[in-house]
Amino acid sequence: MKVKLEHMLSLQDAMNNKVHPQWRDQHYAWYRAIWTECAELMDHHGWKWWQKQSPDTPQIRLEIVDIWHFGLSELLQSKHSISLIAADIEAQWKQTSPPKRDFLAQVEQLAQQCLAKQAFSLDEFCQLVTIADFSFDELYRQYVGKNVLNRFRQDNGYKSGTYRKLWNGLEDNKHLAEILMQLDSDSAEFQQDIYTALQERYTQAAAVV
Repeated sequence: MKVKLEHMLSLQDAMNNKVHPQWRDQHYAWYRAIWTECAELMDHHGWKWWQKQSPDTPQIRLEIVDIWHFGLSELLQSKHSISLIAADIEAQWKQTSPPKRDFLAQVEQLAQQCLAKQAFSLDEFCQLVTIADFSFDELYRQYVGKNVLNRFRQDNGYKSGTYRKLWNGLEDNKHLAEILMQLDSDSAEFQQDIYTALQERYTQAAAVV
């Protein structure tokens, strides 16, 4: 677990550096990004009693991974070593208490803690992952996938506004979900395979347009 945590932290640090080389000095409001992602997460699960809704599991997991990106960023903001941060996360993960709420209530609890403390609550996040039946290994696989997608977005004009998020009628997140189902996360080429698959789909969509 610690090795995978260190890998995720390193990937997040690299991604943040790509967005802004001095990102640690920008004092970004990571907690704000987290609680707004919580609202999107609830929409993918479904909460509207006045219409038929079914949980969209792939998108639920991708939203949880988005939250994890921001949570890792805040933890990295401490400027402690990646090894030390990974050890702290591992310890917290292993001592997470059994969830006491249902899924939607736990999402609200995470958002509430973010707003109250203006900080990421690792404990509440771990409980959310447990309720979502999201294993650590699957979180790792999905995280690496979304990290690659974020890098792909930056490489293709996301910051300048030229990136196209909709390809052949599907958002890039859904393309990623399909790609991840076809690849082996234990492969040494996992990251490159994801990037290559994204590039192929993006190029094909551009050719159609």
